[in-house]
Amino acid sequence: MSTPPSVPLRVALVNGSFEQPSVTDMAFLPDASQTQAPRHVPGWLTTATDHMVELWHSGFNGVPSAEGEQFAELNANQVSTLFQDLPTTPGTKLYWRLYHRGRQGQDTMALDIGAPGNAVEQRTFTDGNTAWGYYTGTYTVPAGQTTTRFAFRSVSAAGGNRGLGNFLDGVFFGTAPYVVLTKAAVPAGPLDVGDVVTYRITARNEGGGAAERFTLTDVLPAGTTYVPGSLRIIDGPNAGVKTDQAGDDQATHDAAAGTVVFRLGTGASASQGGSLANTAALPEGTTVEYRVTLGLETAGTRVTNTATATYENRLGSTPEPLTSTSDEAVTEVRPAADLNVTKAADATTVTVGQTVTYRLTVHNAGPSPATGVTVTDRLPNGLAFLSADADLGSYSPETGLWSVGSLAVGTRSTLTLRAKATRPVRVTNTATVTAVEKDPDPADNTDSVTVCVEPAPACCAPCVPRT
Repeated sequence: MSTPPSVPLRVALVNGSFEQPSVTDMAFLPDASQTQAPRHVPGWLTTATDHMVELWHSGFNGVPSAEGEQFAELNANQVSTLFQDLPTTPGTKLYWRLYHRGRQGQDTMALDIGAPGNAVEQRTFTDGNTAWGYYTGTYTVPAGQTTTRFAFRSVSAAGGNRGLGNFLDGVFFGTAPYVVLTKAAVPAGPLDVGDVVTYRITARNEGGGAAERFTLTDVLPAGTTYVPGSLRIIDGPNAGVKTDQAGDDQATHDAAAGTVVFRLGTGASASQGGSLANTAALPEGTTVEYRVTLGLETAGTRVTNTATATYENRLGSTPEPLTSTSDEAVTEVRPAADLNVTKAADATTVTVGQTVTYRLTVHNAGPSPATGVTVTDRLPNGLAFLSADADLGSYSPETGLWSVGSLAVGTRSTLTLRAKATRPVRVTNTATVTAVEKDPDPADNTDSVTVCVEPAPACCAPCVPRT
């Protein structure tokens, strides 16, 4: 996980774009100090003695908003200062940006930042009434300043002292975006080869500004295979199941690169990430998931995986690329041993009283050593046990079990089993191998051989030797 900075992760204005409360055309509303009013403007305070804030809806009197659907007029009924006080930590670098516009002509406004009662003018802005001016800057909180005031002060307005002028919109003051990624593997395990793991990643922006062009990339762990159709945005913008085709949706699986890519946030497209708001606006962040199947080479290992997010801080004059890495998701995979058994008879046709000799071979193709290996090989009626010789372990004629024990990867063991033919009969003898470890390919765990004991004119059809 990314190391958090030593300063608060999130400092941000409330209602910076003046979207709350919603107004139809224009309205004078109490500031945030008047919370007993039916409707007030969250976050913002004013020095006006009537505590009123003026909000306009985009297009009212022909003035479009610069951001969102609403904007504010600094001078409501009086020439005044509009401000917010925020808790801050000394040494924190804060970004600010804003749109300013005149109402009836050239309006001038000052930006004051500092301790309440001692804010310092940072800059003045003069704009006409034909377009919005856009401005950015930074401020570092000085030593000892635990509360910082961010204030807009009317200097002059073409409307004079009649409470006209200085439109404001798209205001931000706070810390840069800072994305924290958490990752989980479900189920927790330990699991077996062939099981499916769901990787679930949550991204939360604990910073102040939005994380722009937000893209999440996850490299599939070695030995795993992507499960087609499993890309999904669980919550957050653009939630839903996604396709696997490159360029077709906000999430894709790149088989050649061995990655899954999610382009997340508001406004995300098939080619570019969107904007991930901070946790004040999007408390749960955004969560995605995809699934993989554990392959044979993961047997007996710890499958580890991390996700990486890339995004931009666009609060300053130029975009700043940033990266976050998730915590490590770990899945324990149990050992697996691909066992196979072959069985043959020295002769497939004998007469009563002769010895039938079987040869059983068990092989471990791995990838893990096999333990507790047993082969079930019970002699059928018509054959009487004589002797058994094994490379490993021992054979019990009473139970028909060959207890092999442990078998290293790539090794074989052979059992030679001898029995006397006691009566004319056609017998099929089957051997089956098992072990403690899961066998990823059980199709070759059983083998059979048929032997015909003669003379048996009425007991069986002509024998066909096993090939």
